[in-house]
Amino acid sequence: MKQIEQKLITIAVPVFNEQDNIAVLHQEIVRYMEPLPYRFELIFVDDGSRDATPLIIDRLTQEDDRVRGLILARNYGFQTALTCGMENAQGDAVITMDGDLQHPPAMLPELIAHWEAGAEVVQTVRKDTEGATWLKKWTARSFYQLINAISKIHIVEGGSDFRLLDRKVVLGFRRFGERAKFIRGIISSIGYRQVQVEFVAPARRAGTSKFSLGKMLHFALDGITAYSKLPLRIAFYTGLLLGAGSFALLGHVLFIKFFTEEAVPGWATTSASIFLLGGLQLMGMGILGEYVGRIFEEVKQRPLYLIRDELGKK
Repeated sequence: MKQIEQKLITIAVPVFNEQDNIAVLHQEIVRYMEPLPYRFELIFVDDGSRDATPLIIDRLTQEDDRVRGLILARNYGFQTALTCGMENAQGDAVITMDGDLQHPPAMLPELIAHWEAGAEVVQTVRKDTEGATWLKKWTARSFYQLINAISKIHIVEGGSDFRLLDRKVVLGFRRFGERAKFIRGIISSIGYRQVQVEFVAPARRAGTSKFSLGKMLHFALDGITAYSKLPLRIAFYTGLLLGAGSFALLGHVLFIKFFTEEAVPGWATTSASIFLLGGLQLMGMGILGEYVGRIFEEVKQRPLYLIRDELGKK
């Protein structure tokens, strides 16, 4: 009887300066994946780490032929590293997760069980994070509320990058060619049969978060500008408001000029001109700036990332 080959599960993990976590993460993934009736590959995408992370990945590839390492040429950012992992995954299903053990490997069998039941996207939803500050929780909640209010897509509050995607979803994702990818938005809008699984993220096992305030703001801006035109419309309406205000001011200064003796020569013309032109310029710059900036990044067609080294078996 011909033996049926087991399906392959790819686990893609972007990492940046995670030398104290990835060996433990590897052990935990192996612990929960080996009992399952599937082959699996574990891809570590090193996003330009400056510590011993690449060396540890190299050692893991030599000790376990299911481990692959993609060492990027520099630090490109989490979304790009995550894209690299998904573009190089070979599995019938692809699971993406963080390298800091805040995405519990113990949940891997549960995600796969939903996939076996017919789900094509299994999205985890972080209900809470142990040890997270109130400020981080508030900013995260505010971001989701804002983007859901101003865009046509709906992103579940707490939706994380810990998810399982069927092969057909991954192939669909690869067709999204924009440079500044907002992956949570893409997955939310891509369709297919989706289910959600809630979890409480444990505290980071070791090291510190690499998601600084600046990166959080950049991430939020990418998400908002990728899925909403409202910022452009705000600039447009602000320009209109200032333009209308300039006409009101013009009426005021004309009243002073013709009906009072308090007018300063030249003040009326200068004030009205500044307000009118300032409003029109703000409107034009707001519209053109966003569009031109994104077009500029897209038309250059530079590689999204470069891989310096590929470790392990392909």
